[in-house]
Amino acid sequence: MNLQSKQNGFTLIEMIIVVAILGILTSIAYYNYMKSVMKSNRTDAKTELADLAQRMQRCYTANGTYATAAGVCTIIDELNSANGVATRGNFYVVSASNLTPTTYTLTATPAPDSVQAKDTDCVRFVLNHRGNKSAQNKLLADSTDKCW
Repeated sequence: MNLQSKQNGFTLIEMIIVVAILGILTSIAYYNYMKSVMKSNRTDAKTELADLAQRMQRCYTANGTYATAAGVCTIIDELNSANGVATRGNFYVVSASNLTPTTYTLTATPAPDSVQAKDTDCVRFVLNHRGNKSAQNKLLADSTDKCW
């Protein structure tokens, strides 16, 4: 008669290895998911820049200038305010600079409390009166092709 009985089951080491592998896979999946979310949220900045550029053009058509339309066109007042204009999804804040009678530059930067604040690939989107688009990464290097 056999006094030793065969035990079935997992050892503690095997369970720890499985949990560690699942943790690694989960962290990789979460990182890729967040990168995908940030990439899709960039559309918020691009859409808002295009919309604001159209509104700026309407102000120019109505007033013949960008610079002196302040007080007449609410969009220029909003862009010149300290807070700028928040995008529809509240992921970016758009502000105006280089506002002259015939030129403007719109810049979208991530809102400080949004998920986009962690986006290092596309930190700043720029659109000017000529329709020229540019973007910069965290190191302020050109990343226009990747971001637009």
